[in-house]
Amino acid sequence: MTMTASSTSRRLLSTLIATAFSAALATSAFAADQITLRVGDQKGGNRSLLEAAGLTKDLPYKIQWSEFPAAAPILEAINAGALDIGHTGDLAFLTVYANGSSIKAIGGVRANADTQAILVRNDSPIKTAADLKGKRLAGTRGGWGQFLIDATLEKAGYKITDATFAPLGPVDAKIALLAGSIDGWAVWEPYISYAVLKDNARVVADGAGLTPTLTFIIASDQAIATKREAVTDFLQRLNKARNWSREHIEDYAKNTAELTKLPEDVLVRAYKAQDTRPIAIDDGVVKEFQEASDRAARYGILSKQVDVSKAVDRSFTQAAPASN
Repeated sequence: MTMTASSTSRRLLSTLIATAFSAALATSAFAADQITLRVGDQKGGNRSLLEAAGLTKDLPYKIQWSEFPAAAPILEAINAGALDIGHTGDLAFLTVYANGSSIKAIGGVRANADTQAILVRNDSPIKTAADLKGKRLAGTRGGWGQFLIDATLEKAGYKITDATFAPLGPVDAKIALLAGSIDGWAVWEPYISYAVLKDNARVVADGAGLTPTLTFIIASDQAIATKREAVTDFLQRLNKARNWSREHIEDYAKNTAELTKLPEDVLVRAYKAQDTRPIAIDDGVVKEFQEASDRAARYGILSKQVDVSKAVDRSFTQAAPASN
C-alpha cells in the first residue's frame, strides 16, 4: 500500500515532536542533576581572579558564590555544611581543623614570605626587630599576624612576652598605627603596599625564613566525596587563572581595583612582590606546614599539636605542575 504525502508528513511531524520532547526531558533531567558548587570568597578573591582570566565560561557545573569579609567565617560556613569550598591562610585553617572539623586542604598558592611584615610609622624610633622589645604590636589573633610577631621576637633573642600583643584586625590596626596607639602592625599584602605607598609606613621586619606564606583551598569532606569532579575542575581553573595573573599583572590589578576600590598602583606593587603561584601538596609542603604548625602550638596560637598529613588531601594536585 502506498503512503500518501499527507500521512508521511503527519508521521514525520510526530517523530519530530517525540524527538523534541525526549530532548527536553533529557535537558530537564540534566539541569536538575547539575552539580552546584557553593564557594566562599572574599572581595577581590577567587571569583574576580577567574573572571579576569576568562575562566568562568562554559562551566560543566554551577557556582554559587558567597562573599565574606574574612577567612574565619568562610571556614565556619564550610564546617557548618553551608559551603563546599573556600580559601584561607594555613594557620586559620588548622585552628578550625584542630577542633574536629571535617575539612581538608586540597590545593593552594604560595606567596613570597617577605610579603608578610611588621610595619611602623615613618617617624617611629623603631628601626629594626631588636627595637620591638617592650612595644605594643598588633596583628590577627590565631593567624599569621600573631605568628610573625612571636617568631620575630624569638629570632631577635627575646621571649614572646617581651612585647605586648594587641589582637586587632587589619582595619582597626591600620587606624591604631596611624593614631599612634600601637607601635607596630604585623600584616600582609596588599595592606603592606597601601601603608607604604599611601600612609608613609616603613617595614622593620618580614616573614622571610619564618613563615611559609601559604593560602589553601579548603573543601569539606562531603564535597570531596560527592562533588569530586567539579571540585577538581574548579581547582584546576584556579591554578590556570593564578598563572595567568602572574603574566598579566597590570590587567589583573586594573580588574581588581575596579572591584575592591583599591588603587591600581598599590595592587601592582603587591602582586609583583607576592608573585603568588600554585602549589602541589607534596612531602615538602606537608613538612614545611608541619614545622609551622608545631611552632604555632608552642607559641600557644594553636590549642594543640596537629598531624598535618591528615589535614590535607594530596590527590587533587598529584599530577599538577606547580611552583613549590
